Amino acid sequence: MTQVASTGPATILVHVERTALARWVLWLVEALERCPGTAVHVRLADTPQGESSALATLLSLERITVRHGPGGADRIAPSDLSSAHAAPEHLKPDLVIDLAAAGAPASAAPRLRPLYNGQPGETSLASALFFQGTPAIAIERSTSDEAAHVVATGSASLEAAAGIGGAIEAVGSRVIALILKALSPTAADARLDAPVTAPFRSITHADIAGSTAKDVARAAVRAAYQLCCHGSHWRVGWRFVEPGGDVWTRRDLDGVRWNVLADPVDHFYADPFPLRWQGRDYLFFEDLDHKTEKGIISVIAFDEAGRPGPTMPVLEEPWHLSYPFLIEHRGDIFMIPESSTNRDIAIYRAVDFPLKWQRHAVLVEGVEAADATIVEHDGLYWMTAVVRDGSGGYSDMLALWSANDLFGPWQAHPSNPVLIDDRTARPAGNFVSRDGKLYRPVQDCRRTYGAALNLMRVTRLDREGFAQQSEGAVTAGGTWPGSRIHTLNYNGRLETIDGYTLRPKWKPAADLVDWWYRPPDV
Repeated sequence: MTQVASTGPATILVHVERTALARWVLWLVEALERCPGTAVHVRLADTPQGESSALATLLSLERITVRHGPGGADRIAPSDLSSAHAAPEHLKPDLVIDLAAAGAPASAAPRLRPLYNGQPGETSLASALFFQGTPAIAIERSTSDEAAHVVATGSASLEAAAGIGGAIEAVGSRVIALILKALSPTAADARLDAPVTAPFRSITHADIAGSTAKDVARAAVRAAYQLCCHGSHWRVGWRFVEPGGDVWTRRDLDGVRWNVLADPVDHFYADPFPLRWQGRDYLFFEDLDHKTEKGIISVIAFDEAGRPGPTMPVLEEPWHLSYPFLIEHRGDIFMIPESSTNRDIAIYRAVDFPLKWQRHAVLVEGVEAADATIVEHDGLYWMTAVVRDGSGGYSDMLALWSANDLFGPWQAHPSNPVLIDDRTARPAGNFVSRDGKLYRPVQDCRRTYGAALNLMRVTRLDREGFAQQSEGAVTAGGTWPGSRIHTLNYNGRLETIDGYTLRPKWKPAADLVDWWYRPPDV
């Protein structure tokens, strides 16, 4: 999904230390070469004397303990690069991409340099990941007659990362996207604030010994947990609430008591979307079977007294489905479920509401996209979703498309991905329009997947740009017990959320947990 500038430097030199030549650097070279007319060369620098070997030790241990199979942090041999990539001795590049801690030799060409919490080089990246978590990424640009300034920033989500090696892959994949953004014409005049910096601290072998011991202990705990509990269990909360008492107004989960949608021990329910249709309330949601780890879409209907009926499956495909976004259009109801494993964004029409749905059209093809959410704004349809290129996390790269009609054609935003941020990119429910302002709930995945909700006000949404600012956060706990929350929707009557909870496989124990985690009266 990452876009390459249609015009750019003819010759790019990637400068990297020999010991830091990782597979993700090869991915960078390949991404740059997809820009027509661009030749990419790689120059390998010697590792600075005294550089710690602890990182190499750590990555080797992780390949045994937590990472199985090839990854973006794995070292590659110079021979894995083609002979065409070798930099001639007197090469005069149009641009230098400097990945080395010590910096590339002086050159008349402009230079782009990734920084991690303000520090350059892979060792700095590993240090930030080891001691502080995902770092603030900044792409710094400098020329012989212009001081260094930041032209692109972001932060990578680590929810899919295994160990420091997996985290290096996640960050590296987002560095690629940010470098490509820095090459676009729109970034040429950018002058962004530099992210906060943090002091560098070397990883020692003593640090690794302590970390490895913790990893072994955590692995033992996970094995015991998975023996008696389902690995990841989400539940749906719902309540009928008058306007003014909803989360968007209150900015918290207090108020009317939340009800928990009862689920089987071996299924979890998540991503709830309420809909009022022809005088009746319905609730659509992801219904995941723990035995297969594959989701379908189910629905419950509420009666006149506001009591939920039985769960009814309504949509299943050979691939995983979740996040059943709903929209009314020309008198019909349509659904856009998340189907990233099928690499498309497809829309379904209700042919016998609410139980029967038919695949109506593919809105976007060939994209690994999650949680597509649509809003009408300034005469256009706008669609947001998080995307990835087969590596890195699932929650940090926000893409936009626009169209004159719901069924397209949908046009990708020229600045895609418009945002790379593990706290404010991933959609968490319907857009909300109030007092002439547009808002969107988003998932905060900084500490873990679905750690909290951020409430964002959209300050710009047009074909030239996108911007938003935070207006508060919502976390689980108190009136919604548990450790996570990642969806919020409200149809003016029925308000819904979801959350993470412990789910023992033995039903009496599950019932006890349900009692313990029941939402308290407010």
